[in-house]
Amino acid sequence: MFKYFPHTDDDLQQMLERVGVDSLDALYADIPEAVRFRREYNLPEALSEMEIRHLFDTMSNYAVGGPLTVFAGAGIYDHYAPSVVQNIIQRSEFLTSYTPYQAEISQGTLHYIFEYQSMMAELTGMDISNASMYDGATATAEAVMMAFANAKKADTVLVSATLDPKVRRVVDTYAKYHGIKIETIPMKDGVIELSTLNAQLSTIEGGVAGVVVQQPNYYGIVEDYTGFADAIHEQKALFIVNSIAADLAVLKTPGEWGADIAVGDGQSLGIPMSFGGPGVGYMCCTEKLIRKMPGRIVGMTKDNRDQRAFVLTLQAREQHIRRQKATSNICSNQSLMALYVTIYLSVMGRQGLRDAAELSYGGAHYLCEQLEQTGYFKLKYQQPFFNEFCVTYDGDVDTLLAECADAGFMAGVKIDDHTIMLAVTEQRTKEEIDELVETIKQIREDAA
Repeated sequence: MFKYFPHTDDDLQQMLERVGVDSLDALYADIPEAVRFRREYNLPEALSEMEIRHLFDTMSNYAVGGPLTVFAGAGIYDHYAPSVVQNIIQRSEFLTSYTPYQAEISQGTLHYIFEYQSMMAELTGMDISNASMYDGATATAEAVMMAFANAKKADTVLVSATLDPKVRRVVDTYAKYHGIKIETIPMKDGVIELSTLNAQLSTIEGGVAGVVVQQPNYYGIVEDYTGFADAIHEQKALFIVNSIAADLAVLKTPGEWGADIAVGDGQSLGIPMSFGGPGVGYMCCTEKLIRKMPGRIVGMTKDNRDQRAFVLTLQAREQHIRRQKATSNICSNQSLMALYVTIYLSVMGRQGLRDAAELSYGGAHYLCEQLEQTGYFKLKYQQPFFNEFCVTYDGDVDTLLAECADAGFMAGVKIDDHTIMLAVTEQRTKEEIDELVETIKQIREDAA
């Protein structure tokens, strides 16, 4: 039997001193020896919070048939969040928070939005963050509209072929109803090349308003965007980088790549998968674009008593006046999810984020090696990847994924009839990875 004791020896001593005794034996002195329980518990060694949770989840799953062990990603990731995040966010003053229509009355809401903005600006390496967006896809589409509004005549936005297809569909929908032309930058071996971009920038009739890329891209590859910003800015266009937020703990930030706008989804910052949502979109930009940014921005000032106060520094007021002619109609944000991200980032800290990212990276590369060693898989793209990668499979992909699911594993996302994309986060242990690989071997042996 397993038990979890949260108290240290120092904690116990402080409690004993508070009640006026010097030991546990003294605390129970009035209980007769004959009725005392003397059994010795076989307790395991100390475990981390994540290991404790995993242990009890495993035990409960044996009894009731638990959820699948997730090796799928494609935009939604099974990251760990410390228990304190859920506990704080469930406080009534946070759980019931919504759009602050009478903004300055909602000082608590404005305060955590301000902290969220500060952390996201630092994480992305950008000057400014807004109060958050609905999700990463709409944030990217809004960035495309920003580029279009910023351009004097250009009406075309170039979008990388390695952008998440789900995000691309949202971008296409927005563009259709705002008169924006979308052209695709073709990929080669899972990445786009600067030479291809340059050719398109110089030949697009009417000019280019913006360029959208993803880092890591949809296939998990870490692309090299050296020279992209210079080429794009030479054409007076905006450089838009969509990123998985958690990966920026170790990867080069959009700001370091020279991006004008950084967008993406913050679900990877500890937000539960919840069958695909909700997440939280983030949008950050350079200071010169602050007045073209949709949504709202919270700032800090002092009130008439010289005390710190938070206010809505900017909000897109034109949306209330111009309506359908406005650059953007976004007037709210994912406030509760922004709070979740704020608590997660403050609890994890810079080193915690880096540790989680490095564990994810190491686990993904270990899984890739083990799959290739089975002889059934081959890495599809010979490019550097982070915690997600594509492999070609020499059998039937649908059958493999279905049989892995029966065995308790969500073993990736089908890309095409011969390709599976797998993801690993810090939640996945070496034992789980080995078990998945052994399960696949057994499936193949049974089919032989």
